[in-house]
Amino acid sequence: SQLVESGGGLVQPGGTLRLSCAPSGFTLVNSAIGWFRQAPGKEREGVSCISVDGITTNYADSVKGRFTISRDNAKNTAYLQMNSLKPEDTSDYYCAVDWRPPSPSFCTIGKGPYDFWDQGTQVTVSS
Repeated sequence: SQLVESGGGLVQPGGTLRLSCAPSGFTLVNSAIGWFRQAPGKEREGVSCISVDGITTNYADSVKGRFTISRDNAKNTAYLQMNSLKPEDTSDYYCAVDWRPPSPSFCTIGKGPYDFWDQGTQVTVSS
């Protein structure tokens, strides 16, 4: 089983991208989902998360108002819509699964409860 991220690429500042996260071999339906990013030489940081029921979403301060996380359980896929991209958003982006959140309406952008597959998709914001 693995988790596959896609949708990254090169975009100009102010541009948009939509990242997708789709599992192979398991379902996301009962899991909270997080998006994380890691730039070269930096720690992996939480970007956003969405709860099992989709009611709760959380965002890092650096992306609030620009990024939107969503999930489509029928398609077994999660998304990260990224608008108004900035050069400092340049990073490898990863999605991850929290198999046992304490409640269906809980999610965290802390790394602790998540499983990562470390494939990632690269986002480069540059003119």
